[in-house]
Amino acid sequence: MISSHFLERPGVRLRYEVRGSGPLLVVTGAPMAAAEFAALADALAGDHTVVTHDPRGISGSVLDDPAEDSTPELRADDLAAILDALGAESADVFGSSGGAVTGLSLVERHPSRVRTLVAHEPPCVELLPEAAEQRAAVDDIIETFHRDGIGAAFAKFMANAGFDQPAGPPGEPSEQDMADGARFLAHELRGTTRYVPDVAALKAAPCRIVVGIGAESGRLLTHRTSVALAGLLGTEPVEFPGDHGGFMGGAEEFAGVLRKVLAG
Repeated sequence: MISSHFLERPGVRLRYEVRGSGPLLVVTGAPMAAAEFAALADALAGDHTVVTHDPRGISGSVLDDPAEDSTPELRADDLAAILDALGAESADVFGSSGGAVTGLSLVERHPSRVRTLVAHEPPCVELLPEAAEQRAAVDDIIETFHRDGIGAAFAKFMANAGFDQPAGPPGEPSEQDMADGARFLAHELRGTTRYVPDVAALKAAPCRIVVGIGAESGRLLTHRTSVALAGLLGTEPVEFPGDHGGFMGGAEEFAGVLRKVLAG
């Protein structure tokens, strides 16, 4: 059984879902909405209470000001507020891509709220030797969006990320897909990729941080950012099935690995 909830926060009405029973696990993405994690959440709901959500400005989480930028810090505070609404002191957190950045920020800002963070392929490009070039590439993608539209911008985004072809479900994108994509390009991409992990704060936090990397992600930019982050934290990355979106193509297998990681 899945229950849907709304939480009023300053400037935003957040939508989140709860399913299953057992230890609390928050699953978060950015810009990916709750629906993209449904298969993974279902696979974990037999032994976890799984919380998924639409990040601010995405899908059902509607902003008062649509022009407001999304930052890891704002999204982290949103997760803390959802935990408050659930009456939960802490939770395990699985974050993928921009959601992994959100999870890292959550540990920095609210360290006592996280038991284990699994940060799956965070795009922490500021950790790379070519960080300046990556900043320029992101700026160019955003400028391309404003000048030439979403298709041209996503083509550049996917190429820079290392994908051979556009990711996502087959078929024509829905109106909501287009709105979420535009939101990501105009108001989220820069803030997420400009995030610089506070390594000292992360290492000092009372929680465990695990960096996840897809077994098939060797060609991707996020493989290198994940290796860099794990190195700074003094840990070894954990391999997960598939690539950057491995939780979508093989949810049961992915959930099995995540379950073992969370069990320590």
